[in-house]
Amino acid sequence: MSSFETLLYEKREGIGYITLNRPQALNAINLQMRDELWQVLPAINDDPEVLVAILQGAGDRAFSAGADITEFGTAPSQAIARRVRWERDLWGTLLKMEKPLIAAIHGYALGAGIELALCCDLRIASEDARFGLPEVGLGMIPSAGGTQTLPRTVRLGAASFLALTGEMVDAPEAYRLGLVHRVVPRPRLLPVAEEMAQRVMACDQAAVRLCKEALNRGLDLSLEQGLELETELLALLLGAKKGRAMP
Repeated sequence: MSSFETLLYEKREGIGYITLNRPQALNAINLQMRDELWQVLPAINDDPEVLVAILQGAGDRAFSAGADITEFGTAPSQAIARRVRWERDLWGTLLKMEKPLIAAIHGYALGAGIELALCCDLRIASEDARFGLPEVGLGMIPSAGGTQTLPRTVRLGAASFLALTGEMVDAPEAYRLGLVHRVVPRPRLLPVAEEMAQRVMACDQAAVRLCKEALNRGLDLSLEQGLELETELLALLLGAKKGRAMP
């Protein structure tokens, strides 16, 4: 078990378990949590004993209610805040993870909470989950990638509805929109996430890694370029199976 202040981290049988651990604040993401996530994610990526990670929230009420607004305006200046964010690019680190990430979402997933889940490869929600981007109602815009990751996950119209109205949707609607892959009863949330992790771990791990790379990198390419990338990665995989080292 980890010694972080805002996270719990442990690994068991190939799975890394990251738990957002501020239940009294609905697991709101403060600077400390962001920095600790920024530390633990590369450690997972570099740990040969961990093949898949599950991200979840502590307590009964929320996966994460978003950024901790009590810290807004506490940075010495906007310039310093921007520099710290670039130096510790949590969202970029999430998107660059080589190993699959599974979000197990219960209760509220709002603002940066839903944006955190959108950076995961697979998302499972319990029946009590509620999703929303409330930033416009606070005079802001989603600023942890939501305006970019959401329309890459659901249809543009659905993304516009969520981002421009700030309205929350329940788990069945999130499933209908394609925001989550499964909806399960609350007691089944972690077991189903673990079952999904086991299915991923049962596959060839080099293939999993390169398949994830093809999916993510291909989003920013034309179809022709994406097909070329797919061919290159397949050749790399087949070469590795013949004994040539992968980079």
